[in-house]
Amino acid sequence: MPKFKDTPLARNIRRVGHLDIPGGGQVVVDGRYAYVGHMKPPHGTTIIDVSDAKRPKVVSTIDLEDDYSHTHKVRVVGDLMYTNVEQNNRHFLRLGDRLPGIRKKLAAELGREATDAEAASDLGVSVDDVAELDIARERGYEDGGFRIYDISDKAKPKLIKHQKTFGFGVHRFDVDERYAYISTEMEGYVGNILVIYDVANPTRPREVSRWWMPGQHVAGGEKPAWRGYRNRLHHALRAGNELWAAVWHAGFRVIDVSNIANPKTIASHDYHPPFPEPTHTVLPFLKPIGGRRVAMVADEEHTHTPGRLHGFLWVFDVTDLNKIQALSAFDVSELDSPWSRAPGRFGAHQFREKLDSTLVHMTWFSGGLRVIDVADPFKPKEIAHYIPKPVNGEPSPQSNDVDVDRDGLIYLLDRNAGFDVLEMTGS
Repeated sequence: MPKFKDTPLARNIRRVGHLDIPGGGQVVVDGRYAYVGHMKPPHGTTIIDVSDAKRPKVVSTIDLEDDYSHTHKVRVVGDLMYTNVEQNNRHFLRLGDRLPGIRKKLAAELGREATDAEAASDLGVSVDDVAELDIARERGYEDGGFRIYDISDKAKPKLIKHQKTFGFGVHRFDVDERYAYISTEMEGYVGNILVIYDVANPTRPREVSRWWMPGQHVAGGEKPAWRGYRNRLHHALRAGNELWAAVWHAGFRVIDVSNIANPKTIASHDYHPPFPEPTHTVLPFLKPIGGRRVAMVADEEHTHTPGRLHGFLWVFDVTDLNKIQALSAFDVSELDSPWSRAPGRFGAHQFREKLDSTLVHMTWFSGGLRVIDVADPFKPKEIAHYIPKPVNGEPSPQSNDVDVDRDGLIYLLDRNAGFDVLEMTGS
């Protein structure tokens, strides 16, 4: 592993501004404001005035009433701000659903009630976790969904609707002037599906349609061919009359929404296995590149097993949706970050969800921000990078999301702590 001084933390990018704020899941920039959805309660959403890039200033914050939910995703359309509402620590807490069955099984085997230590061992958690799981299961969770705020006064966001869905609630999503494209659990389905809402009247969102993969609708008699939640919608992004849907360990789908009431799958591509990391985001460029329609796909790095591939970035030819082809891939070496093997994740996460040039702005967890030029889709080329130093005692940076404003300034959000404003200095 290289020494810190041997690893350049920035190339062709410099930092012009910084805010020490709690870590976030998503940043979007609209005009002279940036909006941050935070990872952990009680921090909900922060609105930041970035008109002076050197001195970004918090205008308002929305704190959460309890620690049962987080609102780590955010979108803005005009004077409306949308946030998700999702169960905090959801995957761990759902382990509690298995405890009654485990206790029943152990009681039959042992001829007595199982101790918490025995139940914990069977479930694969600590003894102290059992009480927390029991409390959460008995409490239940009813708040999952999404919220809509009036932000005509940025200093005083006003909640106008909390639309509840089901289960864990809403993860990432897309929204435009008329519709919200929501990734959520719904009763009767296994894993997140797509629910499209008409938000023409934001005080009364109206469900228009649903889309799911065959096998998810168990209440309708379908049976998944996979275990647990491996195959589910992460989120879908609109491009013209299509939605481009990342479906985790099932690759991606393209959905025709020319009839919004009847979404139809028109393309499917799954490269799992052998690639181990789940499909996080898929989106085509706004314009053809070299006569081809090209799409980018990001696989999200999770717990890394040595010897397996890290999450990385794909380049696909999607000119013919009946013959989707991988053209190339882009990866970052562990040698390119001094924190690649520090606690935390190293690998791809998310790119800016607007591909309006051949540049892709990509977050790489402890690899920071990478700016990749895909002018030659067979040879993606990194032209700049920026790796923030860890702050607040964190063992590594965890660059989680990125956006770019109309002047080309880059806004980089860390999962644990910190918000940076950056600018390109060359190529």
